[in-house]
Amino acid sequence: MFIKEHLLNGLPVVMESLRNMRSVVLGIWVKVGSRNELPEKNGISHFLEHMFFKGTKKRSAKDIAFEIDSLGGDLNAFTSREGTTFYVKVLDEYLEKGCELLSDVFLYSTFPEEDIEKEKRIIKEEIKIIEDTPDDYIHDLFNQTIWDHSGLGQPVLGHRDTVRSFTKDDLLTHIRKYYGTKDIVISCAGNFEPEQLLFILNKNLGNLRRGSEPERGAPPDFKGKVEVFGKELSEAHICLGIQGLSQASEERYSLLVLNTILGAGVSSRLFQEIREKRGLAYSIYSFIASYFDTGVWGVYAGVSRKKVREVLELILEEMNNLRDTLNEVELQRAKNQLKGNIILGLESTSSRMNNIARQEIYYGRYYSPKEMMNKVDSVRLNQIKDLIERLVKKEYFSLTVYGPVHEEDLKGILG
Repeated sequence: MFIKEHLLNGLPVVMESLRNMRSVVLGIWVKVGSRNELPEKNGISHFLEHMFFKGTKKRSAKDIAFEIDSLGGDLNAFTSREGTTFYVKVLDEYLEKGCELLSDVFLYSTFPEEDIEKEKRIIKEEIKIIEDTPDDYIHDLFNQTIWDHSGLGQPVLGHRDTVRSFTKDDLLTHIRKYYGTKDIVISCAGNFEPEQLLFILNKNLGNLRRGSEPERGAPPDFKGKVEVFGKELSEAHICLGIQGLSQASEERYSLLVLNTILGAGVSSRLFQEIREKRGLAYSIYSFIASYFDTGVWGVYAGVSRKKVREVLELILEEMNNLRDTLNEVELQRAKNQLKGNIILGLESTSSRMNNIARQEIYYGRYYSPKEMMNKVDSVRLNQIKDLIERLVKKEYFSLTVYGPVHEEDLKGILG
């Protein structure tokens, strides 16, 4: 059962009561991420997310860790390009204790100076891990290629030099600017009584009065170009893509079906043609990244240096021929796969909490699983073909390659 209410201070609360569960997950979603940061402060949203757990006015970092473990729960957070989320997951009987702990961390953290310096070293190591994981790092490089060095093009973790510069004043300024009642959504899913939850939330978060206005500039320009980042690796990593759709686009289900057909799963065209038939890549898939005002539809592949051009040509050929070769059998298989993925993806309280929060943030309303199934079923072949015709244009492709490749190896690949 889905319910939407507001706290006394105006904070929206979206709730999904699931009586057959024993857990409950409560999340505080702040609508600020790496795209909102100035280039010289890139990474501060993620850095601040870490710092919230370093102690409050009445709990040390050790107290926080021991308390959540004593509840058998999980207290954590994550940062993306458009949001920062803090959550607690506990057994239903510990909901009030979990909510009080999460609220204390969110409202009363003290950000000790000594921990700020320590955390800088930790996050620098985290950045190194990403840079040493090329199939992850290529996506940061691809975002930089298509969106440039600010906004959506910035990495969530930031850079070594920006992280090094952060001060306590920077953290407090970021909170004052973005952590207000107009920027926050509360989300909860699991076994709980809605009235009891609202009482607990008002008691713990009802005094949050910091007002702020979300900043929403013009949509960024998608850059169609080729960038090669040379590095001696055992294989080359490729991201090739075009501008996609915004998160709330009316055509998002058509793109989801289209993406499923192209490269989401073992029956997809790219997997069957490039891996199964030709043995040119171990990992190849297509992906969608959608934001408030724009998006990207892309393909990732990890291949040997000698096969980069061949694989790129095959991907481009597959995408350019999609419109003329799609058929009803393929469409129905993709719909069935997508519906199964949606339902299986909503089988935990955590995924339900994430789902209803994202729906509130991006759509301003709730879509039930049944509605989502109906939306998938309503996609028609002619709608997908129309979408392909508008999206897939050779001059709009962007390509990033990371590994033992030179620019001359790719000369003329995009025309």
